[in-house]
Amino acid sequence: MMVVVSVYTIVDGIFIAQFVGSDALASINIINPIYSIILAIGVMLGTGGSAVIAKKMGEGGMQKACSSFSFIVLSGFLVSLLIAASGILFMDDLIYLLGASDILFPYCKDYLEILLVFTPAFILQVMFQTLFVTAGRPKLGLCLMIGAGVLNIVFDYVFIVMMEMGVGGAALGTSIGFMLPSVAGVLFFLTKWNHLHFIKPKADFKVLAKTCTNGSSEMVGNLAVAAMFLVFNYQMMRFAGEDGVAAISAIIYVEFIFTAVYFGFSQGVAPVMSYNYGSGDKEKLGNVFHMSLTVIISLSIIIFALSMLTAPAVTGIFLDNGTNAYDMAISGFYVFAVSFLFAGINIFTSAFFTSMSNGKISAFITFMRTFVFILSGLLILPELLGMTGVWTAVPLGEMLTIGISAYLLKTNIYLPKGDKNKTKAGC
Repeated sequence: MMVVVSVYTIVDGIFIAQFVGSDALASINIINPIYSIILAIGVMLGTGGSAVIAKKMGEGGMQKACSSFSFIVLSGFLVSLLIAASGILFMDDLIYLLGASDILFPYCKDYLEILLVFTPAFILQVMFQTLFVTAGRPKLGLCLMIGAGVLNIVFDYVFIVMMEMGVGGAALGTSIGFMLPSVAGVLFFLTKWNHLHFIKPKADFKVLAKTCTNGSSEMVGNLAVAAMFLVFNYQMMRFAGEDGVAAISAIIYVEFIFTAVYFGFSQGVAPVMSYNYGSGDKEKLGNVFHMSLTVIISLSIIIFALSMLTAPAVTGIFLDNGTNAYDMAISGFYVFAVSFLFAGINIFTSAFFTSMSNGKISAFITFMRTFVFILSGLLILPELLGMTGVWTAVPLGEMLTIGISAYLLKTNIYLPKGDKNKTKAGC
């Protein structure tokens, strides 16, 4: 599901790059911090709530699980309305605050005003990605996300190519895609024959606080992405203008696809670990953890090799070969791609601690990875190395985080495979 979400996210970039232009592509990158903030809230409530709900299910409290589920989803919907209203009210000031130039401003406004209107659908579909897995229906979630991706592609073609609506057409196509999983999710969870379904919610702010704490690392990660977009855009505008922003936009779109594999796997396996943790089945929990770590390391090697082999081809999808933006993107991508070797382990480790209801450690890993290492690198390294420093900041930050992830796993949790052993520390 995460890969499909990323695919239909970058479809906008492909259509915009091919049929509108590189300035329009750069404008989407300017708006991306808002997208990341909305995503952060949805992921926080979805992953954090999943851990709470799955633990209660594992303990046998199905009625309590349904009550918590209903209150968490309702909270997400109400928050989305507040975000939409605030964003629309302060839209112009917000766009300039994000770093848009006068050239990029019209493109940014056309995209953002439609995205904000559909914020409730966006947050609900992000939450349902994880909650479908928690409900034991990952295939349904996958089918809905594939359907959403197909709708997005079709309507992007209709709105951008046939109707020439520009970036506004891209935003509308994406938003229509959001509607399918969000509406279908509401209808699915309204049917009471599902073991996890909506009931009259009981306002339980302790559950909401636990949800936010559990999902805080995922929220911090996405907020850090928003901050990184801001700093990336600032540094690239400073060194290379609109072409520089277009170059980093192309690289980030490619990154969406590869890191989605890590996030998707980690979010997919998290409810399984939460359930076994809640039921006290330490043997299964240990087996799942060890197998998952093996999978994530293997994926990291494969993704790095694939990214190095396909860099010119995938960059050429967004930028015309031979242009200044294309040349910058290619030279930067070979450095940036090193981060794929380390990002998967860091993402999985953070998700693991979330699944064990230890949001503090999870948030700490994500905070150090993003706000401390990567953002500090983006601020400091360009002063020393110029453009090379911009490309180096992310892989260096991921490498430094590996040490923290390994140390925290070693000192806070021990999950052997055999049933004769026991967990050393309760996460």
